[in-house]
Amino acid sequence: MASNSWGVISDMCGVSCVEEQHGGFASVSMGENQTKVHPPVSVVLATLLYCAELVSAAVLISMYHKSGDVSWMGLTIFFMLFPAVLTQLTLTFVHRDVGRDRPLVLLLHLLLLGPIIRCFEALMLYCKAGKMEDSYVTISKRTFLKKGQKTERELHIGQVERNLATHRNAFERTSVIQAFLGSTPQLTLQLYATIQERYILNGRLALMIISLLSIIYGALVCNVLAIKIRYDEYKVRLRPVAYICMIVWRGLEIATRVTALVLFSTALTRWVILVGVLNFLFFFFLPWVKLWCKKIGPTGDVEKDFSKLGTTIVLCLFTLLFACINVFCWSAVQLDLAHNDLIEKRQNWFQLAMYYSGRFVENLLLITLWYFFKSDFYEYVCAPLLAVQLLICYSLAVLFMLLFYEFCHPFRSLFQHNVHNCLQCICCRKKSARRQEANSPSYSRAATLVRASREHLELLRPYHPEDSALQGERITAFDEDMMEAA
Repeated sequence: MASNSWGVISDMCGVSCVEEQHGGFASVSMGENQTKVHPPVSVVLATLLYCAELVSAAVLISMYHKSGDVSWMGLTIFFMLFPAVLTQLTLTFVHRDVGRDRPLVLLLHLLLLGPIIRCFEALMLYCKAGKMEDSYVTISKRTFLKKGQKTERELHIGQVERNLATHRNAFERTSVIQAFLGSTPQLTLQLYATIQERYILNGRLALMIISLLSIIYGALVCNVLAIKIRYDEYKVRLRPVAYICMIVWRGLEIATRVTALVLFSTALTRWVILVGVLNFLFFFFLPWVKLWCKKIGPTGDVEKDFSKLGTTIVLCLFTLLFACINVFCWSAVQLDLAHNDLIEKRQNWFQLAMYYSGRFVENLLLITLWYFFKSDFYEYVCAPLLAVQLLICYSLAVLFMLLFYEFCHPFRSLFQHNVHNCLQCICCRKKSARRQEANSPSYSRAATLVRASREHLELLRPYHPEDSALQGERITAFDEDMMEAA
């Protein structure tokens, strides 16, 4: 894997494409093919979510400190600092600031304030975009898909847009890390603490809401990332309806999953650790088992400067993030460590169906076990109604997922098989099986038909005198031959 392996995860901006360079950069005058510089909305949104979660966690930690809840305080500090540190490392790695003379930026990263300065830089670049012209641009070819028709265009990407793309890439990576290595366990912890202590703190409620928003945004980024990786030569354009559908899908899926785990943990605390560990280990070792089955090793290097040990560490971090995502929701991409891009680019409907079927069964088992072993705290809660609501919410999440792939996916016209094809195939199989069962005769009836087959054929055949004469001659000849043989 050459340096484009990290580039796969960075193909989340509007500039990522299959480039056809003409001598690297070309001096081109601004024209119709000049790309429009879009505002860094994703950068600002990711920064706001990061700061809001950091501040709300700090306020809640101070409340835990005052009340003497050492265990809740320690876990909250860990789930606040761990993703924050990874966020600083990711931003530093993407922008390659380690070997550059930028002491102020590095100091802010050490103070966990790196996203703020990066967001400020992106906004300054966007403000300068309309005031200066780029004399050197990158020429790249993109394919536009409109009403099923493909059209290729050359795009001239300026230096400002390339720099903004770097910021978008970095912040979209950090959004996924923040969501599934920090916000998800933080939300689970605070919901569990609320049920155990049987009261809701205002600071805890604020942190849970912000964490849920961060998780939904991270899952949304995973979906967009999966689309842009699989169709990297196309210009991706998502309609507002597609975003709404994905937000509802991901929100219901994650909220139901977290609630099921927390309810199960309140009834069988020790067993939930086993459930979480088994889930994590399964998804962590799944890409490595696939690689072992192919009898090959990881392809190339993740970065040219990395040793084999460094490459292994980076791949382990990839699989760690992949496992954490799949414990709570569908990751939308599947790892392939034997591929140069680390990602399977084909849409695997079988894996999607197996994941949601297995997750539905697992949630059903968790909710059922909670119902039978629940504590006295739920005496004033209608437990059957709550269990049914959770299952309905997860079913609705699956329904919105199917609606997205069927109607809202920007490249649904390129699918060889879509959702309705799979449903038609299942229905056709059921109908054919029913017809075979209805048309298959019983054993006794089949034997009767075999014995009476000649009589039925003779009765059904039309009468012809010539045929009867020929038949009589054949019978007479047959009798004479039998007499001679005797």
